[in-house]
Amino acid sequence: MVGFVLIVMAIVFIGLGILNRRNPTWGWSMNEAWKVKDDSEPSYAYIETVKFTGFIAILIGSFFLACGLLVIFL
Repeated sequence: MVGFVLIVMAIVFIGLGILNRRNPTWGWSMNEAWKVKDDSEPSYAYIETVKFTGFIAILIGSFFLACGLLVIFL
């Protein structure tokens, strides 16, 4: 049972990581845009930070996937 939970967590982490890497501005309007008075775009630093966190999420998801597969098959 623990192995399947780890695999589901891995799918969530990898999915969100890929989403952050491919489209880093998808959540900006909901999370950050309301703090700014005028119509503006996310900064370069924000985009790079979101891409980096997406990469970290993919790494964590890969680790969970490996652990889940090890628990199931060993």
